[in-house]
Amino acid sequence: MENKFNTQLSQLRRQAGLSQEQLASQVFVTRQSVSKWEQGETTPDLDTLISLATVLGVSLDELVSGRSTATHQTETETTFDQPEPAGATTGHSMNFWEFLANYWWALVALAGVIGVFFGH
Repeated sequence: MENKFNTQLSQLRRQAGLSQEQLASQVFVTRQSVSKWEQGETTPDLDTLISLATVLGVSLDELVSGRSTATHQTETETTFDQPEPAGATTGHSMNFWEFLANYWWALVALAGVIGVFFGH
């Protein structure tokens, strides 16, 4: 995946009408740090990335990858909107073997309790 962070940061900072110095003061770093990020020499840590996204009014995904949140949501919706498989509906009744597979521990406990009562 191509690193678009440095160009995104520079573009978003300019769109917000901020100088490197102003952005730096809002995220509590030096102007030189912002300059190095925009040059691609270094990258900020996660906490600073979150602060940058907040100050610039964008999602973390948009800041780092250049994808807008609306584009990402559309991709996610198309990827995960799958019909439910047959039998996965709430009206599905459980047969004996499914019940046994899900509640075997309760049957073992019940057998133990019965064994204690009738064993003495």
